[in-house]
Formats: sequence, C-alpha cells, structure tokens
Amino acid sequence: MASPTYQPRVNTSGNGWRNPPLGGDAGGRRLSHQPRPDEDQSGPTGPKPRPGYGLRGPRRSPHVLTAESLASLTLPVGDDGVVIGIDPQNQPAVLSLLRPAPMEIALVGSMWMAQVLALRTVAIGARVAVETARPPAWGQMAQAAGGGQQCVSIHEVRQIAPQGPSVSSPVLVVRDMGARPPRNQLAPSPWQSALTVLPFLGPRSPQMLSRADLVGLQRLSPEEAEVVTRIMRLPDQVGAVLPTLSDNAMLWCSRDGHQFVMTQPTEAETNLLGGPRRMD
Repeated sequence: MASPTYQPRVNTSGNGWRNPPLGGDAGGRRLSHQPRPDEDQSGPTGPKPRPGYGLRGPRRSPHVLTAESLASLTLPVGDDGVVIGIDPQNQPAVLSLLRPAPMEIALVGSMWMAQVLALRTVAIGARVAVETARPPAWGQMAQAAGGGQQCVSIHEVRQIAPQGPSVSSPVLVVRDMGARPPRNQLAPSPWQSALTVLPFLGPRSPQMLSRADLVGLQRLSPEEAEVVTRIMRLPDQVGAVLPTLSDNAMLWCSRDGHQFVMTQPTEAETNLLGGPRRMD
C-alpha cells in the first residue's frame, strides 16, 4: 500500500509557520527531525539513542558539582510537628506534640478542638489512644481517621493499656474525662505525650496547669482568665484577651512563652466534626 503524502503547510504572512525547503539547511539552522551532532557519536556502550527511539536522560555535565560548590548547597528545614493553625502574622503555627521525652499537655477547651488535634496528629503518622468517659462521641472520628487503618483506639476510663511508643510509632494519649480526670495510669515514656482535655477549670486544674509542659486555652470566663494569668505568669494584657476569643482561636503557652493561634478546619474536618465550638 502506498504511503499517503501531504502537502506542506505554507504561511505567506511570515516565516514563523513556513516549512524550510527539503534538503536545505533552513538558513544554517538544524531541522527539528535531524539528529544533533553529538547523537551520531558512539559512547562506551554503543550508539546513543536518537529522539523518538528511547529516552536519553539528563546530560552528565550540567548535573555534576565540583567539590568547591558543595558548600553552597543548603536544605531549608522548619519546625516539625502538627500544623494547628496560623499565628497573628498569618504564618503557619506548628506544635511539636511528640518528642523524645515524655510530654504533658493540658487543653482547656472543647472536644472539637481535641479531635482536630487528634486527626492532625494521625496525619503526620502517629497513633492516638483516647481514654474517655464518652466513647460514642469519639467513635465516628476514630473510624474516619487513618483511611481505614487502625490509627485511633478508644478506651474506657482506667481501661487503657500500655501503648508501646517508639521513635517510629509515637503515640498521643488523649484523656477526655471531664473537669476532674483521674490520675494517668500510663507511665511516662519517650515518644508518648498525654493531652488532658478540661472543659473548664476545676478544683485540681491549677495543679495540672502548673506541671504541664504545654497549655492550650480556648475562651475562658473572666474569673478563669485571672487564675490562668497568675498560674502561667502571663502579661495582664494577654490574660484580658482570653474571655474575648472566638470559637476557633486559642492561646498556647509554656514556661518559655505564649502564642495566639487561629485554627482553621479543613473541609474534611468540618464535614466530620462540624464547625468550631467552645463547648460540646
């Protein structure tokens, strides 16, 4: 069967679309279908493949660095942890919840905020164990987390077993047992952090806040704000803001400083947990 032939397309309005004469050099330029000069040369393993007959891969010379240029290479590394929202400068706020040393965290706020933190902790590859007096309220979240994998386990009060944390499998233990939670039965372990959720300040809350490594605060009453300002040694102007916080705003504080954070739920988090709220 004879091969079909096509008439060359010619654009007389300019040279940009005009086909060069067959057999010509197109004004000294290489035709697009002709091989490059270096493609006709043979390498150590034989002739180099031509375009259309296999991938050539990157040229060697542009991808080789001299020893003197290695010092100019840099790898930017930021904070690692859970992205909990944005700071007042509209920059990502990252919370390091899992560390080589045991960590105690107190959250005076809602179960909604605790579940957002649990979901985002699972997203970075950690496990979450929830010790709670209201297992049904955590059931849907536990089933949705991890994409079908068992990343979140739920335990009745005083029924949680040792979790076996390690550097490759860190664990966040969420303790959701009201304003008077019992003492944590799990021994402190590296790569295991305990997050105690307090809906409001109870009689033993001041002692818990004073010994916690990190404290998260949602909106408080003016009386609670005075207590927290004294315990955490916050500036008076910072404590005065606590009763005015919105439902998705928090103050995170430690012995070294404090930071206001706005937690913005994703669409998936909103569909699963609902909108931000201070009380459940």
